[in-house]
Amino acid sequence: MANRERPLSPHLQVYRWQVQMVTSILHRATGVILSIGALLIAWGLTALAAGPDAWATFTACARSPLGFLILFGWTWAFAFHLINGIRHLIQDAGYAYKIQSFVRNSWISVIGSLLLTAAIWVVAMMSRGGA
Repeated sequence: MANRERPLSPHLQVYRWQVQMVTSILHRATGVILSIGALLIAWGLTALAAGPDAWATFTACARSPLGFLILFGWTWAFAFHLINGIRHLIQDAGYAYKIQSFVRNSWISVIGSLLLTAAIWVVAMMSRGGA
């Protein structure tokens, strides 16, 4: 009988973690986060339409420490999904398939999303006086 100690198909235990693998997983995860965040946007728009009391409740939640953490995380998810999506479009067009390009562009997605998130929040804090 054959030895069945190894996995039947490639698996996370077989592969070494690489930035390309992480960005692929994060792209899917940030898509889910953006979908959930859309519900929060809908809540904000509904609160805005419902009047000052509902809006005050929403802004109190958004300005709380947990609200700030959620908004910051959602902003990063948006930035990463956007930049990594552009990377995917470039690859769909048939470019950047060399391993060096793949790794470089994966790091550009990660670092670029952090820089874009920081820029968005710096502008938001400066223009709104600390939100």
